[in-house]
Amino acid sequence: MRVGILSRAPQSYSTSRLVEAAESRGHDVRVLDYLRCTMDIVSGNPQVFLGEETLDFDGIIPRIGATYTFYGAAIVRQFEMKGTPTANNSLAIVRSRDKLRCLQILAREGVALPQTCFAHSTKDIESLLDRVGGAPVILKLLESTHGKGVVLAETKKAAESVMSAFHQMDANILVQHFVKEANGEDIRAFVIGDKVVASMLRKAAPGDFRSNLHRGGTAEKIKLSKAERDLAIQASKTMGLDVSGVDLLRSDEGPKILEVNASPGLKGIEESSGQDIASEILKMLEKEEKEKTSFLGKRRRRKEA
Repeated sequence: MRVGILSRAPQSYSTSRLVEAAESRGHDVRVLDYLRCTMDIVSGNPQVFLGEETLDFDGIIPRIGATYTFYGAAIVRQFEMKGTPTANNSLAIVRSRDKLRCLQILAREGVALPQTCFAHSTKDIESLLDRVGGAPVILKLLESTHGKGVVLAETKKAAESVMSAFHQMDANILVQHFVKEANGEDIRAFVIGDKVVASMLRKAAPGDFRSNLHRGGTAEKIKLSKAERDLAIQASKTMGLDVSGVDLLRSDEGPKILEVNASPGLKGIEESSGQDIASEILKMLEKEEKEKTSFLGKRRRRKEA
């Protein structure tokens, strides 16, 4: 297979591992900075270019960063229009990257979530806090990644202060119930297709409530319960993703989904679980390409008959 990896960080652990896995499986692999790619929007002949070169692959693996979701998803969409199998489709990438849209879709489908409200105005803070169970609460900027723009407000006064500051930035805010019993821990379940292939328990650094590894959190291998596996798979499928990192936490009411990530990092999960996740992603892409080839072959044979 000719495999294209859309990534702006060719030296990153995740991209390097995908290249390594593709080469070990005998594929011709190439990493492309998707911001350098261009598209011809021509009726009946969608193409993707790098300079003067026309790009054709048997499958692509998108690693689209938060800053350039719009353009990255447009490149993925163009490959889709060419009939190229992709590890994640463009619509699912866009929907999952928008935190509010993601939560709305999950809530509509009955996926278990912490109580969450969305606001822009600071004029009705008291009712917002009441609807999520009162302080302490988690306040999140919609554009937050790696734990940035996420604040724990331990009192009503602190929540009012933070929301007022966010309002001065003309920012939209997610207000979320703080699950105390999680004790600064959450779970990352790595879902490929309809299976959880690896999972890890992330623990916040001392004095922090955010368990992100980028913020000094630690990770260890963990075995999920059936309810946790089923919830992670449900969340991934609801978002239309074939490859996802699903973040969930354990509450007294059972597992709850925090976030669904369309470009989950491989380093922490591979190191903690000992699983070769990069190869699992390649296996899924190989299967998609094989199914496409089989379908086209059958259609061609029907035409010839």
